[in-house]
Amino acid sequence: MIKSYLRFWGVRGSYASPFLTHLKVGGNTSCVEINVDDHVLICDAGTGIIPFGDKIIAEGINKNLLIVFTHYHWDHICGLPFFKPAFIPDWNINFFGPGESIREMKQTLNSQMQTPYFPVGAENWMANIDYINPRTTELSSGPIKITYYNVHHPGITYGYKIKAGSKTIIYVSDNECQFLDKSIKQKMIEFSEEEQQMFKTMNQEEYKHELKAIQDADILIHDAQYTPEDYEKKRGWGHSCYVDVVNYAIDARVKELYLYHHDPCNDDDAIDKIYENCQTIIQQRGALLKCHVAREGLEINLA
Repeated sequence: MIKSYLRFWGVRGSYASPFLTHLKVGGNTSCVEINVDDHVLICDAGTGIIPFGDKIIAEGINKNLLIVFTHYHWDHICGLPFFKPAFIPDWNINFFGPGESIREMKQTLNSQMQTPYFPVGAENWMANIDYINPRTTELSSGPIKITYYNVHHPGITYGYKIKAGSKTIIYVSDNECQFLDKSIKQKMIEFSEEEQQMFKTMNQEEYKHELKAIQDADILIHDAQYTPEDYEKKRGWGHSCYVDVVNYAIDARVKELYLYHHDPCNDDDAIDKIYENCQTIIQQRGALLKCHVAREGLEINLA
């Protein structure tokens, strides 16, 4: 029987939060493993990739990895200097992420391991490291097929559409969904009636485009970092309010939503409350969406 699963190794945004009050959800930053018949895809390399590295070395089954990055903010790459497979010969590790060239991508990833930031440089990696041309439009790891698209976050940031077996998985770790909608509504009073109509039309078209990217997905893993109160203080920072994410998933007829990239300021109780509020929204809309909290160590059977 083919093994097929998705596992969360890190679910926090911004910075790791190894606090007693956060243990139920977990404190490591972004890292998700998708495994189909021992073909492995890793999404992001936050601190969650460190325990993943220990696990895959102990298993000794597969020495071929594809690691894709949504972007290069530190919480998504800071596990790489401590990723043990990179320091072992005969391992084959492919990197892919945003960039104009392989050289740019390589320089970006290696820079955090240069003096004065880190004592051991990437030149000490002993694995076979390959940087996939960032202009490549489609990727694969065995039967796992991957495409990507741009999302709303400072700098170039990708969302990934992943076909794993019969499942379609959308991984969007950092994204400010409905950014245009909220920006227009905030300024609407300043526009003439004609301008308001033009912006409404533009907004509707943009939202349809956003929905198309995640339409009918089996699993959506999406940034849900902010509460409505947080979002008002941090509008434009590139992260979503969980209320918008739930409505977004419902409108796109997503089957299962996993709230992700949790704010490190939110403890387990705060995230439980967010989850309860999400269930209320789903009930009020009479939707079929199944909503979950992405928790470190949670494994989803994709078979």
